Amino acid sequence: MSGSDEEERSVRAAVEGELRLLDPAVRALPEAVTELLDPEFTEFGASGRRYDRTSVLAVTSADGAGPPAPVTAMSGTLLAPGLVHLTFMTESDGRRVRRNSIWRRTESRWRLYFHQGTPVKAA
Repeated sequence: MSGSDEEERSVRAAVEGELRLLDPAVRALPEAVTELLDPEFTEFGASGRRYDRTSVLAVTSADGAGPPAPVTAMSGTLLAPGLVHLTFMTESDGRRVRRNSIWRRTESRWRLYFHQGTPVKAA
């Protein structure tokens, strides 16, 4: 396997996981969210709050139904074998957030290790 094949597969797996986590139907199921989060997961949310794997479940399950927030400008980079960095933007109710995620492969599964959301002013 060439390095570019590994990068493409790794980034694709991280993007698929990220999009699943943004889906309200998935977020409503704590067991589905837990499956996608690394045991050492940490998030600095757009609110400024810090979350771990347990505390983020209260937020994700309370999000409610509806369509996922639109995602734009998603790109990913393989930082090292089993470690992918994603960047993207979301917009919901006129609020734009620049997002960064680090996905880590452990036990042959890709899981979200770190996430940060930073609000940005509308252009």
